[in-house]
Amino acid sequence: MPVTDGEGVVYDAVVLDKDGVLVGRTPFDTLREAAWDAFVSLGVEDPDLAHVDDVAVGVDPATLTDICERYGLDPVEFWRVRDETAAAAQVDAARSGRKTPYDDVDALRHLDASLGVVSSNQQATVDAVLDHFGLAGRFEVAYGREPSIASLSRKKPSPYYIQRALEDLGAETAIFVGDNESDVRAADNAGIDSAFVRRPHRRSTELSCQPTYEIDDLHDLVSICGRAPVDPGEGI
Repeated sequence: MPVTDGEGVVYDAVVLDKDGVLVGRTPFDTLREAAWDAFVSLGVEDPDLAHVDDVAVGVDPATLTDICERYGLDPVEFWRVRDETAAAAQVDAARSGRKTPYDDVDALRHLDASLGVVSSNQQATVDAVLDHFGLAGRFEVAYGREPSIASLSRKKPSPYYIQRALEDLGAETAIFVGDNESDVRAADNAGIDSAFVRRPHRRSTELSCQPTYEIDDLHDLVSICGRAPVDPGEGI
């Protein structure tokens, strides 16, 4: 269990989800359009919209394989193209100002702990978005999914990428910050604490599992972790 220093809990690392925590979420319509484009680019001109929606968000390997078989597509090739189109759409949203960082991201500079990012989004998306907003240098590790079907089984609530991040950070105690129930469960599965951020899109969300903390924004992490502010002249 983490120890306290008299002011808060001492964690070796603070690891955060990206979408909905550091930057705004991508609208479903954007992901739907990207999934549609993946079908079209592989010769399927008029896919069933239900199948498009299935592969846009939250698809599992079995469902993906079944859908690809219906259209005579190779699942490995389709998923590579789907991830590429989804990544490109999200990076474009960031560069065009439709996807932006939350105002409280600057609070992370007050945390005297190793920082990391773990996202169920594509690695290409994670890298490009963090770099675009000048955030990449703030995190020692940043993990997203590789463009493979195998990565779908490693998404949260699997602790796979969190455990990789903690190993890289050399952290024995850590807290994972997210805005989805799967984030809380992933932290539980990794054996670490969790903080559920009640962003505006999560104000009324009811959880079926209990996070270690519920916070309104990232400023609350400073109170939880009890770390002294760093040099105010440093930017994030």
